[in-house]
Amino acid sequence: MEANAAAESMDRMYRYQRYIYDVTRRYYLLGRDPAIRALAAKPGDSIVEIACGTARNLLRAADLYPWSNLYGVDISREMLATARQSIEHSGHYGRIRLALGDAGSLDLKRPFNLDKVDRILVSYALSMIPDWPATIDRALDHLAPSGELHIVDFGPMRRMPSLFRRALRLWLSKFGVMPRDELETVARALAEARGMAVEFKESTTGYWVTVIVRAP
Repeated sequence: MEANAAAESMDRMYRYQRYIYDVTRRYYLLGRDPAIRALAAKPGDSIVEIACGTARNLLRAADLYPWSNLYGVDISREMLATARQSIEHSGHYGRIRLALGDAGSLDLKRPFNLDKVDRILVSYALSMIPDWPATIDRALDHLAPSGELHIVDFGPMRRMPSLFRRALRLWLSKFGVMPRDELETVARALAEARGMAVEFKESTTGYWVTVIVRAP
């Protein structure tokens, strides 16, 4: 799917969902807050969220890391509209910058004048991005020395009862969501080709997973 078509698809999906997105997703997008805490950003670090949506995660990161510079990129104009409103009504207006952009061809130079960044977060987005390996690849290109890429997303759910697992994955597919069972394998291959270390964790049932890639 080309970027324009993907953007139009996301805009159609979130044109109305964006108003209730944070309220409804809190019950099944698990592991987001632990992933934000795991960023462990240092004073002056830059934090970028790819596919930032409503800016929910960026606002929590802003609370945790008041000394950091925060940036968000999303392909949906509709979601960015909600994100801007949320930031304007928060105590972090002016600290978080947003830009329209495609995760698969990530460019931080043009909107933010950023070349390398210290922390990149991708939260429950790879399962909705067709060319998700390209997103990981581009994110790793943007990591500064000692920088980190943090991913949280749906897992393979291998330890769930098979009937429930099938039903859940079918339900997710109705929203254009497909858990990336090969996430660990792909992330390790891309990271190790760059001499980067990888940490992979899976929840008890395999419902959600986290990946941390650390640049040397």
